[in-house]
Amino acid sequence: MEELERLAAVAVDGDPLAAAALVRATQTDVWRLCAALGDRQSADDLTQETYLRAFGALHRFEGRSSLRTWLLSIARRVCADAVRSRKRRRLTLVRDDADLESLDRSDVADRVGEGAVVTDLLDRLAPDRREAFVLTQLLGLPYAEAAEVAGCPVGTIRSRVARARADLVDALADEGADAANG
Repeated sequence: MEELERLAAVAVDGDPLAAAALVRATQTDVWRLCAALGDRQSADDLTQETYLRAFGALHRFEGRSSLRTWLLSIARRVCADAVRSRKRRRLTLVRDDADLESLDRSDVADRVGEGAVVTDLLDRLAPDRREAFVLTQLLGLPYAEAAEVAGCPVGTIRSRVARARADLVDALADEGADAANG
């Protein structure tokens, strides 16, 4: 049994130290996924919601995947729920689809430093491509595990990552051209 699974088994039995250790061991990856799929401003809340759901369902964890994969799957659903909820709230304020799309392209990145540039570039990716890229390239999940988290075939993850890379190269080229033109 892996360390995370051991911590989960002990946490289910009510050990608060095991629960805290489980959170410490996985929080960075969960937060990074939430920041990439949601937004950096709500990543803390989305991470907290992920753990609330996970600990509520921990007794049902069957070990068919790694605990990390299971937890990131929950984070993905939390982010999807948050995006759907935001869109429903915005629909009452928006007159047409063009207005809604312009709201979706929110630029929440602080323009200071390298992390801000990465965030900005990731925000430009289509949501499915961003998810695949973050899972495999930023969180380092193997393609098979990323496919399990995303709920799609491995080939789909591979093509989304390839397209995301191409989109990022194009975006960087556009940035370079904009900088050269003043």
